[in-house]
Amino acid sequence: MGLLSKIFSNTRKPEGFFGKMMVNGMNGGGHAKMANWALSSVQIKEDDHVLDIGCGGGANIARLLQRVPKGMVEGVDYSSVSVSKSTKENAMAIKEGRCRVQEASVEKLPFAGDSYDLVTAFETVYFWPDIEHCFGEVKRVLKSGGRFVIVNEDDGLTGANEKWEKLIEGMHTYTPDELQKHLTAAGFHNIAVSNDAKRHWLCVTAVK
Repeated sequence: MGLLSKIFSNTRKPEGFFGKMMVNGMNGGGHAKMANWALSSVQIKEDDHVLDIGCGGGANIARLLQRVPKGMVEGVDYSSVSVSKSTKENAMAIKEGRCRVQEASVEKLPFAGDSYDLVTAFETVYFWPDIEHCFGEVKRVLKSGGRFVIVNEDDGLTGANEKWEKLIEGMHTYTPDELQKHLTAAGFHNIAVSNDAKRHWLCVTAVK
């Protein structure tokens, strides 16, 4: 593995020095603008119970906490570096009992079924193995009528993703059609797609 590949593979699972740099970068810049763009169109109730999968640096947990002052936000990531950063970023909410962050994989979420009103996945489904199985896990932990929101920085329609897929092992940039196909196969319905045509940001919502 070359140096560039080693560095950018930390977008998949942040580890060590480069991983700490990566999660710091996840919390600002274009990532913040994209997250705010996506969340502006998502209806969230103030008492919702939310799960953010692949929580990275924890900035999106903080954004979600602002939207659910009477609810709770939990985060999971299979990177211990990400869990540590997210925990520090949301220390006050954790102390207040409104937030919890733990190390876990989307392949086997450590939660009971029918637990969450909303599950979010920001820039992470690119790396999920056996995507339909993972979508099935999301569906399992959602309450009936609960919503799943996927936010990706690249909609896979320009070809720009190819260089990143070569650099980062196990990465696949899904097109809107691919995501709709896999979500339908996993049993979701009312699937809606939003695009930022200029920046090729993608937000897909689906209902259990």
